[in-house]
Amino acid sequence: MMIKELEKLFVRDLEKLRGELDQYPNEETLWKVVDGISNSGGNLVMHLCGNLQHFIGAVLHDTGYVRQRDFEFNGRMDLNQLNEEIGKTIEVIRSYFKDADSETFDGDYPLEVFGYPMSIGYFLIHLQGHLNYHLGQINYHRRILS
Repeated sequence: MMIKELEKLFVRDLEKLRGELDQYPNEETLWKVVDGISNSGGNLVMHLCGNLQHFIGAVLHDTGYVRQRDFEFNGRMDLNQLNEEIGKTIEVIRSYFKDADSETFDGDYPLEVFGYPMSIGYFLIHLQGHLNYHLGQINYHRRILS
């Protein structure tokens, strides 16, 4: 597996996430939910950071992060806190990949998140796709409300 390339993709897309936040017309818009859209942009940002800090940070890198998934979808943070969470998430990604090697990615992911065993590499690729899926949703959410 291309370790450095995967790390660069995570960091690139988390920086894009920060860029999306910066383009919202105001903080209030970030939290709006409109017909046909289940989550606000702010809650999706919280979800992405919580997801990566949990599945990569806590599970793979023993950071001690404790996920509050319900808060990700129902809570609220101010814009500075959201940017701090993105920064923390980038730090977790960089720290994890600094210590990883290709043999690590061939190992089993410690949790059966989908109800079946998978390799760490497989799940990391899934997490990168998940990040992009929600990044696209945030982009559309922002453009609909701008």
